[in-house]
Amino acid sequence: MAEKTIERVVATPAALELIAALVAQHGPVLFHQSGGCCDGSAPMCFPINEFMVGGVDVKLGAIGGAPFYMSESQFGYWQHTQLIIDAVPGNGGMFSLERPTGLRFLTRSRLYDDSESAWLDQHPVERVFS
Repeated sequence: MAEKTIERVVATPAALELIAALVAQHGPVLFHQSGGCCDGSAPMCFPINEFMVGGVDVKLGAIGGAPFYMSESQFGYWQHTQLIIDAVPGNGGMFSLERPTGLRFLTRSRLYDDSESAWLDQHPVERVFS
């Protein structure tokens, strides 16, 4: 029997639909959520070859086939929650690909239960540079 995997980041159907449309228009994409204020606190979508992931970033997983990264310091705040990426009406981040669509990506979250937290403790996030 296969071990159950706990995802650190998932996407709603609306987000998956928007990701697919962005990939069809721009090619492969990635997500980055840096923290801080304004645009940096939202998940931002970039062409995969136009954003340089840094040494202070961790990879949380992938949504819609797109890798999802977060600054390690921001992950410290979010590590006890599963990120749920949604797409809602509004303006996306200034440099995020979804901006002209009239939709924006939004992070929702839910707390992990004790068994999920125990599994995640045994499966740390992937550091971009070790």
